[in-house]
Amino acid sequence: MLDLVKSINSVLWGYVLIFLLCGTGLYYTVLLRGVQIRRFKDGWNRVFGNITLKGEKAGKEGMTSFQALATAIAAQVGTGNLAGAATAIASGGPGAIFWMWLSAFFGMSTLFSEAVLAQIYKDKVDDEVTGGPAYYIKKGLGSNFLAYLFSISIILALGFMGNMVQSNSIGAAFSNSFGIKPIYVGIVLAIIGGFIFIGGIKRIASITEKIVPIMAVFYIVGSLIVVISNIDSFIPALKMIIYGAFNPKAATGGIIGATVKEAVRYGVARGLFSNEAGMGSTPHAHAVAKVKHPVEQGVVGIISVFIDTFVILTLTALVILTTGSIETKYTGIKLTQEAFIRGLGSFGGTFVAIALLFFAFSTIIGWYFFGEANVKFLFGKKGLLPYRILVVIFIALGTALEVPLVWELADLFNGIMVIPNLIALLGLSSLVVKSLKEYEHNITIVDDKKYLDN
Repeated sequence: MLDLVKSINSVLWGYVLIFLLCGTGLYYTVLLRGVQIRRFKDGWNRVFGNITLKGEKAGKEGMTSFQALATAIAAQVGTGNLAGAATAIASGGPGAIFWMWLSAFFGMSTLFSEAVLAQIYKDKVDDEVTGGPAYYIKKGLGSNFLAYLFSISIILALGFMGNMVQSNSIGAAFSNSFGIKPIYVGIVLAIIGGFIFIGGIKRIASITEKIVPIMAVFYIVGSLIVVISNIDSFIPALKMIIYGAFNPKAATGGIIGATVKEAVRYGVARGLFSNEAGMGSTPHAHAVAKVKHPVEQGVVGIISVFIDTFVILTLTALVILTTGSIETKYTGIKLTQEAFIRGLGSFGGTFVAIALLFFAFSTIIGWYFFGEANVKFLFGKKGLLPYRILVVIFIALGTALEVPLVWELADLFNGIMVIPNLIALLGLSSLVVKSLKEYEHNITIVDDKKYLDN
């Protein structure tokens, strides 16, 4: 069974989904005339003009735009940001980061479209705003089958199995750094998680708007200290990334025997897996944002991909390359730990453990929320209590068990849920174009009025 699922995943994630996800991003980039460039400033102003650690309380009508962004980033910035960049470099060479950037650039337009559609088709279940791909697949495409397939897949992939993977990472990190038994860590995580879940959208929004800015600043500052202390290696690191994208062996002097094909494959796959553009997860958060026009949340979605890939993932890569840790031939989280230990001394291992706690636990909150939206879609509010109980159990079990089959099944269902989402994105593209044109037309009218008033 394990071998079968592994072989399916190697084809699904190694080839099929990479082309589908990148193709969709390229399609939307052309269709929307580079919306991720043209409307980047708009998105930046909406995010950083409204940043707060204590916004208005979320409720039945949804969250503020910033709270929705924080919930989306909470899910996006996870263990993949620590281990993903390291795995990409170890398997595809430094050039993999270039392809990670390229896939993220196209992914910005994909996530913009997901957020717009999620806003257009958001709904109310028992007087509470909710939404996501299942809603725009059912209402927009008119396909109950694809909507149910998506919902079941995401509940299994993220709500249950994915959260086991995240809690397992936290348990392992604390065991390695502090000698604490993983199961004890799992029990504490389960209790805290359960407390947050019971509070519903109000408590989730309150937690994510605080934890996301704090964890981002903590990681960015720590990474910059390492990079600046190795500033002489900064330009060589950038050269390794750019040159290695087209000639991996020459960029590292043959340390990593990667080919261009491997650089592209690992860079694109790890980038997409981290920022989740096109995967149908983060639209659940963007759907419940209280905005006047769907495109207002779409441009915010662009910034979430930028923060995840161009800031957090890139800093991880630069820490690895500027400290020379690539020579160790480690991979995954071990490579990242080694890089921070070289950069911060003995505190480096503790730093990674703390960052992992922030990243992985915030992802657990985000992924729980995404699963909850789909439980509501399938069963209404009556399905929430058993779902919450099961998620808490899976979080605790994740730290005690490491079953490779569960990990592979998480990837499989993750891949399955992408397909109905991409079908909907392509099928409803004309609606996204119409919405953007309407928004930009209204902005022009407002700007003209301001000009005339002045």
